[in-house]
Amino acid sequence: MDTTSTIYTNRCIPHQESLPKIFDHPNKLTSNNTISSDSSASSDGKWAFELLRSCVTAMSENDSGKIHHLFWMLNELSSPYGDFEEKLAYYFFQALFFKATNSGRRCYEALTSATVKSYSFAATRRLILEFQDVSPWTTFGHVASNGAMLEVLEGFPKLHIVDISDTLCTQWPTFLEALATRNDETPRMRLTAVVAGSAGSFVKDITPRMEKFARLMAVPFEFEVITSVNDIKIRDDELIAVNFVGRLGNFSNEETKSLVNLMKSVKPKVIVVVEEKGDFLTSGNDSMSKIFEECLRFYTSYFEMLDESFPPTSESKLMLEKECFRSIIRVLSCHDHEMNERRAKWSEILSKSGFSIVSHSKEVIGDVKALLKRYTDRWSLRVDENSGVSLVWKEEPVVLASVWEPNCGNDTSS
Repeated sequence: MDTTSTIYTNRCIPHQESLPKIFDHPNKLTSNNTISSDSSASSDGKWAFELLRSCVTAMSENDSGKIHHLFWMLNELSSPYGDFEEKLAYYFFQALFFKATNSGRRCYEALTSATVKSYSFAATRRLILEFQDVSPWTTFGHVASNGAMLEVLEGFPKLHIVDISDTLCTQWPTFLEALATRNDETPRMRLTAVVAGSAGSFVKDITPRMEKFARLMAVPFEFEVITSVNDIKIRDDELIAVNFVGRLGNFSNEETKSLVNLMKSVKPKVIVVVEEKGDFLTSGNDSMSKIFEECLRFYTSYFEMLDESFPPTSESKLMLEKECFRSIIRVLSCHDHEMNERRAKWSEILSKSGFSIVSHSKEVIGDVKALLKRYTDRWSLRVDENSGVSLVWKEEPVVLASVWEPNCGNDTSS
């Protein structure tokens, strides 16, 4: 992934030779009333938030002079290697610039292509494991989903899990271990991983490790990697669970409906869903500013979490921040607002497709709480019977896990 660094360090706007004296410190910026010296954000030192919000306002008003002025300031004051605010300002500034110049899609595809070309199994695996060591951001979903599936599938001799996720199969070793320690006879597990893009290379590389671990756990195991949900193979004697992690929130309405209907046709006993709690679906004329505010809220929590979880000079932290940058571009620079207005939440689509949300058991909640004790006390858990369980960072919900079963009229038990 190191080859992507040249993309991130390129400036989008020509460097200015010097800044006027009024720009000596961010809190002194007052041109065009961009920032007032008595604003609460400025007095707290949160200059980046004020500048970025001013940019979005200027873009909404099509004020080209103010846009250019603010972009110039952000270009001078931000840095991908600075402190928390400088980094946040840098990545959001770049995304807003791409939006203003209609170059978001091209830049996003370039970053994605660079990631694929620089793929390294060893480096990717090391980054995943290091992130899991310092943060429950991903392991929270693993524990919540695995626990729910194990309870629903208990007692059945043959299991088939359809994995449509971005977990790169890191979720399944603990699942296999849990199967191996069950009181009843160890069931046969078939795992079908639906992957796309660079994830395909990683999953294929990890296949021998998965099969070796299953043999070590004495779990009869069959593993297949496919690139299309249409290639899923169904066997009548298997009980099916569908694992959605980090995928449903990225699809359009039609894509989500098509995918959910296809999964409904395979008659799953349970569907588990894990998604980040960034609600980027809005409506109305001010949808750009609403999307921006939600994006800023969510990714501020993410950057804060990385800043407090890794050492300041951590290369892994830098790589995760750069990967996060791609997500910010996708949200702010690539999506047109008409598309966002037409989209419904994936939970609404699941409900209308004949599935109902069910609560996690006390045992699963206990397992998740036990997981969080391994990390800083800034992490907590929030339980809502109507939506699922949320991973919370400093009072901000960041990841949601939920469990869905078919309604009585669509019961798939055999």
